[in-house]
Amino acid sequence: MPWLRSSQQDCLSSSPSQRQCERTSFSFYCAVRERLPVWLLEDMRSMEVFCWEDGRPRAFLPSEALLYALVHDHQDYARYLLKRYSVSALRAPRCNFCCCRSTGSPHLSVAVRYDRVSILAMMVEALKDCEAQSGGLDYLDGCGGCSHVADAGKTAVQLAVELSRPDCLLLLLVHGAQPDSLDAALLRLVSSNAAERRHAQRCVDYLLLFLTKPPALQRLWDEPQRWQSLLGNEVFSWLCGLAPPPLLLQALRCLARSGPDQITALPHFLQLHSWQ
Repeated sequence: MPWLRSSQQDCLSSSPSQRQCERTSFSFYCAVRERLPVWLLEDMRSMEVFCWEDGRPRAFLPSEALLYALVHDHQDYARYLLKRYSVSALRAPRCNFCCCRSTGSPHLSVAVRYDRVSILAMMVEALKDCEAQSGGLDYLDGCGGCSHVADAGKTAVQLAVELSRPDCLLLLLVHGAQPDSLDAALLRLVSSNAAERRHAQRCVDYLLLFLTKPPALQRLWDEPQRWQSLLGNEVFSWLCGLAPPPLLLQALRCLARSGPDQITALPHFLQLHSWQ
């Protein structure tokens, strides 16, 4: 699978039945890649496509099909799976390499890594329905627990900061994910090249909007002049606990919490980077 580490692809199948499962699985992968119609993909998934588990074949799960739809940005198929199967389409599939089931959120991580903003929006909307019942917010903050999966041990927010995916980050924060990666976002900002800096700056700005209180960051005290020039005096003073949050920050927080469109549609002179 494309979200697994390449070293895992070296495992060779031992039986004809297992090899047949791999052929049908690859055919399904190609069909999703070609963005074939939803009805045809569902017919394949439920009647023709099999994967190998516990020494026998089984049909592909909706959650596994959703991972394929994410990789290839098949938005119609993703929309169908989430509408038809709701949050069950977001369950972490079993890892075929260590026979465990991850407790994290692989679909969110894949969406962030491939920058699938539209499908990510569908997923976080689907999670609203399970917040009271089965912990939608816990899912948003979950880490991949299986060591065989790429991005294991990182939340979707951490990955969005690491890859400078501001649109994905804003979606996650608006729907309740914890803004706990400011230190990493600041490091990403200073290490980015000119082409990446705009996205890294937006990630910092969005995290600032959703912080309930400034975290204790020693690096701000170690190099105050450097961070003052990057963040501006007002933001720097607030993060150091020396002043209240800037007025513009306080005004924009209500907009940020009402939906991502409210922030992204602001005119240029009200964008957050104008604090500096």
